[in-house]
Amino acid sequence: MKALPLVPREHLPEFLRALPKAELHIHIEGSLEPELIFKLAKRNGVALSYPSVEALRQAYAFTDLQSFLDIYYAGASVLLHEQDFYDMAWAYFEKAAADHVLHAELFFDPQTHTARGVAMGTVIGGLHHACEDARARLGISSALILCFLRHLSEEDAFTTLEQALPYRERFIGVGLDSSERGNPPEKFARVFARCSELGLHRVAHAGEEGPPAFITTALDVLKVERIDHGVQAIFDPQLIERLARERVPLTVCPLSNLRLRVTPDLSKHPLKQLLDAGVMVTINSDDPAYFGGYLNENFLQTFAALPLDAADAVRLVRHSFEASFVDEATRAGFMRQLDDCLARFL
Repeated sequence: MKALPLVPREHLPEFLRALPKAELHIHIEGSLEPELIFKLAKRNGVALSYPSVEALRQAYAFTDLQSFLDIYYAGASVLLHEQDFYDMAWAYFEKAAADHVLHAELFFDPQTHTARGVAMGTVIGGLHHACEDARARLGISSALILCFLRHLSEEDAFTTLEQALPYRERFIGVGLDSSERGNPPEKFARVFARCSELGLHRVAHAGEEGPPAFITTALDVLKVERIDHGVQAIFDPQLIERLARERVPLTVCPLSNLRLRVTPDLSKHPLKQLLDAGVMVTINSDDPAYFGGYLNENFLQTFAALPLDAADAVRLVRHSFEASFVDEATRAGFMRQLDDCLARFL
């Protein structure tokens, strides 16, 4: 392992931008920018409730998770054809390449689309082809994680899983997202057990707006390998000790937490406390089109607000590679690229 660089604070933004990274918590539908929403709406003859791109962007004044989800699902209504899903994912990959993302694990919400009559193959096909082109043209490796909407029933989740199994080779795992309040992890115990039998990786949103107990349940009942968000763990010292001891990754999304009022100010965000406690924290963008920033912007604003330094940045990106669902040879390649980057700053 290379020695960690001592980077003056005035040069820290340049260092953060240059670091190679993995992104493990990105909802691909949440990367759908207003401009592309309007382009796809026109292409597909979909009527929108907003008269202009600017009017839609001004509606992004969220008060909580649900207020965001209402607009998020409305924006997804323009996605009808395989090319639409491709275009959405490709737009994300271009931004990821600019942010020096080496690997991305993309969440997608098939129930949002199948409920509108869009075929599962259309969703997965468009996203998969964008992933293939991202590797070939941009050098970004990627994988798809199918997420179940937790405000819907477990029966609906089972149906979604069965619809997706013909495309099993095109996604690596399952997740659990949408409204946390009133929808505890154990609601999906049986479907996650089935996914484990199928050899799928398992992750779940827990401890964003829900209590720390949801994190514990996701680990003990759903047997997840990563916790998405997990910031409410800060209120449970025993849970923090467990997360650190068991090396459970948290895919934290600072700008999302700010925009959805999970934290009142980035200066009060628990990321630094969790990191100092030995938790495997990573930084991610969640739904960047709605929350004001892709991966580098999350790093820049978080480091501007908290007493974080270059050593913390290196720790965070190492965590992102360690927590990725890749083989050891691929992970070692990511670490070598990180070491090469560090050598330029030593």
